[in-house]
Amino acid sequence: MGSTAGSTKDESEDACVICLSTITERALTVPCNHGTFDFVCLISWLQGRSACPLCKTEVTAVQYDWQSPTGFKSFPIQRSHPPKHTSSSVPTRPSLFASYGLPRRPRGARRPYSPPVEDLALRRRREVYRRNLYSFHVGSNRFSGYRDITPQMVASSSDLQSKARTWIRRELRVFSFLNTGSTGSTATDLTTTSNAEFLLSYIVSILKMVDVKASNGHAENLLTEFLGREYSRLFLHELSAWLRSPFTKVDEWDRNVQYEQDIE
Repeated sequence: MGSTAGSTKDESEDACVICLSTITERALTVPCNHGTFDFVCLISWLQGRSACPLCKTEVTAVQYDWQSPTGFKSFPIQRSHPPKHTSSSVPTRPSLFASYGLPRRPRGARRPYSPPVEDLALRRRREVYRRNLYSFHVGSNRFSGYRDITPQMVASSSDLQSKARTWIRRELRVFSFLNTGSTGSTATDLTTTSNAEFLLSYIVSILKMVDVKASNGHAENLLTEFLGREYSRLFLHELSAWLRSPFTKVDEWDRNVQYEQDIE
């Protein structure tokens, strides 16, 4: 059995058995308890296979975000047949989310009417994705306050990781499949919250390992099964712009970010 994420062994001595590089953020497979995987690599592996890379045992859950031998997060793997992908002006859930058992409104189900409480910032962000708008690039210099960010900087800076989480947590609310329960109502239960937190942790792990602007599109490929190709490309562009910016509050960035088209 492989070493667990709670091991006291120096993680720098361990290499991920999938990518063969030093483990950046450890993940462990349940029930076989193999832990020689990078979180990003293991989730990428499970997108196409349901078995542990080492022993071929069917994986029922992934444990990640290890803070101590007993302090971690767990995400259940619930396999099912994925729905067919259909294009829509509103971000919809790609097939992998069905494979991982995330909530979905049944066909024909209607939510009870209630007067909507409009979030203007979210409405603006949804328009960005609906129109496929990319924020203008701002050069890195001491006048703009923008700077280039590398995976090594994210991996070594808790401040950058916190900054990334702040923006990602808000941005994921744009995608309705993360925020509706099985009956179509707005979800506040633990399961749906953990789904969003799982994806948030996954994206932060990508930032620690991969240059999101690299020409090979590796980061985009890792996120595509969750958000779709078009949305992943735009999401990563906007996330990079936020991380490079001097702003520390999302509403400050919202007021200053510029697009080719005005967004009301």
